[in-house]
Amino acid sequence: MRIRIESWLDYEFDHPTDVLLQVEAAMIPEQIVDGYIDITQGEHFARVPAHDSIGDRLWVRIQGRLVVDYRATVTIDRVLADVSILPMVPPHQLPGETVQYLMPSRYCPSDQFQTFVDAEFGNLQGGQRVAALRDWVERSFSYVPGSSSGDTTALDTFVKRQGVCRDYAHVIITLVRASGIPARIASVYALGVEPQDFHAVAEVFLDGAWHLVDATGMATQGGMAKIGVGRDAADVAFLTAYGATRMNAQAVSVWPA
Repeated sequence: MRIRIESWLDYEFDHPTDVLLQVEAAMIPEQIVDGYIDITQGEHFARVPAHDSIGDRLWVRIQGRLVVDYRATVTIDRVLADVSILPMVPPHQLPGETVQYLMPSRYCPSDQFQTFVDAEFGNLQGGQRVAALRDWVERSFSYVPGSSSGDTTALDTFVKRQGVCRDYAHVIITLVRASGIPARIASVYALGVEPQDFHAVAEVFLDGAWHLVDATGMATQGGMAKIGVGRDAADVAFLTAYGATRMNAQAVSVWPA
């Protein structure tokens, strides 16, 4: 599948500010990217590897207006699998780089959910449990824009039973980690997302590979272009500013190419 992406950010900084951007579709084997990015020239610009070397982050130091114009065509060429039939990898056989994704993180307190997953899903193993958790979250939670903030954790969302894509992703990641299966967040551009924006989904490690899982039910594995991955949303923010920030405008569009 091929998808077209247009992403526009327009922000203002009253003082010289360091800004970390992550908006480009990652150039990785599972997706072929043909794109360009235009960024307001500032005092400094540097390209650095992102988390797990999936995609790049861009350091910008700027005062005044920052405009980012990113456009790309991405050909998705990942192996698609039904996660429900995939076996889990026993923890003692996990590759070293996946072990961090078993651990609790800032927004995903998985150590507080082991009793819940054992009681409610203890009869299921591996991908069967992941699929059941995904379906339970999609069925039990309501997608409500504005219902959460940058401080909302998976525990908060679990209690409220509502949130946006990052909240759904945090809950799934938390429950999967509590099941002894590595899980991380993936920032993506995705077809079918309403309202269209930077989208967050989970990625789970089953049968020796990573597989995308969207608990909102809006996006499919073959319709997502991966931007970056991390432990939770703190690792994949599209813009992190180390100073006062003012947004003028922002728009994301994704459609079939």
